[in-house]
Amino acid sequence: MVPDDPQAPAVAPEAARTVFGDRLPLAQRFADHLVTSGVERGLIGPREAPRIWDRHILNCAVVADLVPDGARLVDVGSGAGLPGLPLALARPDLGVVLIEPLARRVDWLREVIEVLGLDIEVERGRAEEKTVRERWEGADVVTARAVAPLHRLAGWCLPLLRPGGVMLAIKGSSAPDEVERDADGVRRLGGGMPRVESCGAGVVDPPSTVVVVERVVKADRARRKRG
Repeated sequence: MVPDDPQAPAVAPEAARTVFGDRLPLAQRFADHLVTSGVERGLIGPREAPRIWDRHILNCAVVADLVPDGARLVDVGSGAGLPGLPLALARPDLGVVLIEPLARRVDWLREVIEVLGLDIEVERGRAEEKTVRERWEGADVVTARAVAPLHRLAGWCLPLLRPGGVMLAIKGSSAPDEVERDADGVRRLGGGMPRVESCGAGVVDPPSTVVVVERVVKADRARRKRG
């Protein structure tokens, strides 16, 4: 049932307890920030408030199944902290960095992180900027959600990864078509063959669709091989 107030705090579904455990109260506070100040400051559309858990928070958090223990994770184009913040809440073992170019979003992220008491870095910038790459390269995992087409995204994310690290791009139902279209371009950028994974069956409906790309060589090596 949709609440009369579209910004009313959304109560966590029972499935969220499985995902967040004893950190569920923190996840609930994050949800409350999203549907109040997040809407007021333009990070989340007002129509998203009633479905904030299934469509946004749990949709992101279940991707933790693909993240190794103790990973250093960089979230590119973080926006309202999605998927980086839900992953940090579900997995306190992770070292999480949020990269976001827009100042008003960065300010909001820092405010929310401080209120929640989380140890998360926020970098204002773009993943393709040299200074950002130099600061955060060598990550185990780079995540992105609704940021860019796969080929362009790989060009931004793969250089941030250590060899053997993985890019996890949360996509929609068109992910297999995108993989077929962009697979050759991704491999030219130093990635392995993209594959589509499904996460969160039984927790979120529909399950989250994730395109997984391993960094196999550096992009500059890949360019030299083509030459």
